[in-house]
Amino acid sequence: MKETVRADWDRVVLVCGKCSKKMDGGFGEKGRRSLAKALRAHLGLKKGRKGRAGVVEVKCLGICPRDAVTVVNGARPGEWSLVRCGADLDQVASSLGLGER
Repeated sequence: MKETVRADWDRVVLVCGKCSKKMDGGFGEKGRRSLAKALRAHLGLKKGRKGRAGVVEVKCLGICPRDAVTVVNGARPGEWSLVRCGADLDQVASSLGLGER
């Protein structure tokens, strides 16, 4: 059995799934996608571990803000972000260190 698995990621972002579910969308072109799906599509990331960065939706991060989603940049785990509904995805990506498309 393998001990490790290779991923092409150089960055990872954790998105709270409970916050996303409460928002019932709110991101993307028509405002119907979750933040994780909208970021992946906006940045053109490949699926799974073959992408250049990982946007992972996790269970619950325990912050539970109103009208926002909690996000953690893996490179800065001591600094969590709250992304408001309908936020500009270019600004969100650059603040999380994901760069542009």
